Amino acid sequence: MSDQAEIGGDDPFAQLQAAFAGRRALLLEDDPALSEHVACRLKAAGFAVVDRFEAGEHAAAAAQAAAFDILVLDRLTAGLDGLETLKRIRAGGGPSADAPALMLTALGGERQKVEGLMGGADDYLAKPVGDEELLARIAAQLRRAARPAKAVGGGEVVNGPFRLAPGPRTLKLETNGHSRLIDLSPLEFAIVAELMTARGQPVTKTMLWDRCWVEWKFLPENFVNIIDARISALRRRLKEQAPELPEEWHPLIVSARSQSLVFRDLDGAV
Repeated sequence: MSDQAEIGGDDPFAQLQAAFAGRRALLLEDDPALSEHVACRLKAAGFAVVDRFEAGEHAAAAAQAAAFDILVLDRLTAGLDGLETLKRIRAGGGPSADAPALMLTALGGERQKVEGLMGGADDYLAKPVGDEELLARIAAQLRRAARPAKAVGGGEVVNGPFRLAPGPRTLKLETNGHSRLIDLSPLEFAIVAELMTARGQPVTKTMLWDRCWVEWKFLPENFVNIIDARISALRRRLKEQAPELPEEWHPLIVSARSQSLVFRDLDGAV
């Protein structure tokens, strides 16, 4: 199998329909065309309801009255802007006060991103953004808000013969009654942890950069090349340290569409 292999079988993005089924989203966006596009994309991906608002006051009132699974908020809206809307929702104590919030805005500077995150947002995306990135980010927030379905004692995550422990930052391979550590650098462990805890859902390269290359304070133009080189080396490293695994399982990290990655789901393979 090629080192650049894409995941076979079902598209992980198509599988997001199960994660999105029955979900309710609140969308604050005063650009009618963009609002319609985002709403249609979320519904096509599986959301049951997408309530759209152009004014922050109306969005805040709706969140006080009904429970939403995700809040998608523009910052540049007339009257109450998206950040103030979120602060009102958080402070109001209504059924959506603790819902994960994603800022989707043209204000993409570092200072503005920090303002948004410090103001209560769980993620922050600068426009323009592709559908792939948006869906993956929303899926990540829903996943983090839910109780991990496959986590075991101590917050460990099991995927087939692999056992990942976030606390001690270890990855173990358990086969034939034996257990041994997989030797990974701190960056390699961070990448594997992000992909394994996604539990088969796609993680975009931008998300990986934000969460794993934390020492970088900006997004370089060649960040995709940096990630691709690291992933290629990590694929080889995992294969070298797990020679007992079947050849068809490799590479363990595979591509999903153009800009996302998935750690293979091995639970049904052992």
